[in-house]
Amino acid sequence: MLIGKGGEEEPLSESDIKELMSAALERARLDDKRVLVIIPDRTRTAPIPQMFRLLHELLQERVRQLDYLIALGTHRPLTEEAINQLIDVSPEERRDRYAKINIFNHRWDKPETFVSIGTMSPDEVEELTGGLLSEVVEVRLNRMIFDYDQLIICGPTFPHEVAGFSGGNKYFFPGIGGTEVINLTHWLGAIATSYSIIGRTRTPVRRVIDKAASLIDRPKLCFSLVVKDDQLAGLYIGSPEEAYLAAADLSARLHIRWVDKPFRQVLSIMPQMYEDIWTAAKGMYKLEPVIADGGEVIIYAPHINEISYTHGPMLDEIGYHVRDYFLKQWDRFKHYPGGVLAHSTHLRGLGEYDAASGVETPRIKVTLATRISEERCHRVNLDYMNPDHINPDEWRASEDAETLLVPKAGELLYRLKRLDAKSVTT
Repeated sequence: MLIGKGGEEEPLSESDIKELMSAALERARLDDKRVLVIIPDRTRTAPIPQMFRLLHELLQERVRQLDYLIALGTHRPLTEEAINQLIDVSPEERRDRYAKINIFNHRWDKPETFVSIGTMSPDEVEELTGGLLSEVVEVRLNRMIFDYDQLIICGPTFPHEVAGFSGGNKYFFPGIGGTEVINLTHWLGAIATSYSIIGRTRTPVRRVIDKAASLIDRPKLCFSLVVKDDQLAGLYIGSPEEAYLAAADLSARLHIRWVDKPFRQVLSIMPQMYEDIWTAAKGMYKLEPVIADGGEVIIYAPHINEISYTHGPMLDEIGYHVRDYFLKQWDRFKHYPGGVLAHSTHLRGLGEYDAASGVETPRIKVTLATRISEERCHRVNLDYMNPDHINPDEWRASEDAETLLVPKAGELLYRLKRLDAKSVTT
């Protein structure tokens, strides 16, 4: 049964939040249970410190063990300092007040992290994906979950380029899942295109994720958070599936900006929480639908000097290309991980590739204004702009009907009003 509250106007008070959490946790009957809470890393805006503090207050004296696992997907592990920043505690508080709590990075880079929990057959995959893919997929997950009696997902929901919206079972896959499901779902999203999937609640990718999560043999509870202006606008607690749908409904109302006409040029200012282009590419995904044909998105992030801390060498090899560049040369690229190929085509956006002539025609121009060199940008098939030559204040002052500045890009999705809003969010 879903417990929740949220709206577009007033944020939830701490008493609202605590009341919802207390009711849900009481119903879960967690006395003397071992509880693992799965949380996001620092690439999501969410009141994780508040949730950490309240969960400790509500559970620490009742449960046998309360631990946390950071759902990194394939992001870099957090340092101890970064973990303390994520939950907003001092090293002294970690050692004293929260000494009984373990906080783990999901070590996706170590094979011994994972255990197989089943497989999806080619027929199942074909049905789930609407015929886009058909292959056997092993479902692997962080084996740590079997050390606990109860799993709790606690994280925010925003429009998402691969799954449609983030949240729910996505904290298992890709959050703490193996590469098989990660690569399948991301490449599936690339085939369908981010342009078509982003901001929709029911997608082929979500169906695959939910199916994989159904193989998890542990009780699951989901705290789906909806954030507005760094405050909690909604909290929905229940199964991952029902909490996700409720949160995505509110997220669609809060996190989608509808505009009358497309823009010729967009400046996406990326916040510090994105440390490489692998994560900062959200500044493209969320703006692609409102950039005019032949227009340009500029990812402005003077603090970024790396394409990907985990997948950079592979992206240097393949570059950034439209979907059909890969599909029409599949024998050349099929050995690369689907997740890496998907990131490439998501950032490059819609476009065409003529295999006979070898000519690639992206719909829009993607420019990096970062500390990544001009030579490297061109080598991976992206445009370059010196970030020192961009003054956001001057840009804002000179904005017109054809230009747009997004001061904190990456989480708000922009859409054209001429699209049917109902069809976009279902």
